[in-house]
Amino acid sequence: MNDLNHARNHVLKQIEQACIAAHRDVNQVMLLAVSKTHPSEMLSEMYMTGQHAFGENYLQEALDKIEALQDLDIEWHFIGHVQRNKTKHLAEKFAWVHGVDRLIIAERLSNQREATLPPLNICLQVNIDAQDSKDGCQPEEVAELVRQVSQLPNLKLRGLMVIPAPDHPQAFVDAKTLFDHVKAQHAHPEDWDTLSMGMSNDMAHAIMAGSTMVRVGTALFGARDYHQ
Repeated sequence: MNDLNHARNHVLKQIEQACIAAHRDVNQVMLLAVSKTHPSEMLSEMYMTGQHAFGENYLQEALDKIEALQDLDIEWHFIGHVQRNKTKHLAEKFAWVHGVDRLIIAERLSNQREATLPPLNICLQVNIDAQDSKDGCQPEEVAELVRQVSQLPNLKLRGLMVIPAPDHPQAFVDAKTLFDHVKAQHAHPEDWDTLSMGMSNDMAHAIMAGSTMVRVGTALFGARDYHQ
């Protein structure tokens, strides 16, 4: 656990330094631990360092971890691509879903979220730099999608999530511009508070541009073993 504690403190220090350079309050940037492919035992150890928000990409793996770690007060984020046939589990088990890029997905999440649960926090995934290999709606589609999703019950639309191409810091600036433009016209500006962007290798650029949530895996847990 000492190694994980050291890694988390190092990442938090990097976030602090990036915020100082950007003249931002460090409390404006949340650290999301991306824990895909890492075992439940490692998540439990990371939790003990004070990290309580975890992001998962693969649904079945995430459901197994949620079951194994149900005694811990973890805030679970789903950050992978959302498939129509997987929305029921997402609506039931997660606090946040980051990869929403179509109205039909948001409608299914809303319909399948129990009214007794808090509203499901939603980020719209935007293909901010027109990558052929990336999911996400187009920037010009965001305003209308926001208008539609904002009207759905059982959801709280919080902002945008982007995964720019490597070494493309301008994409972070473009995402912040889009985020601010939508907020100015948003039906619930008090909820529109999350710009999820930046990972282990580019979080300083993301924070400089205005990220409020960085999704960090490798710098916290080490390299992933996809053969497990």
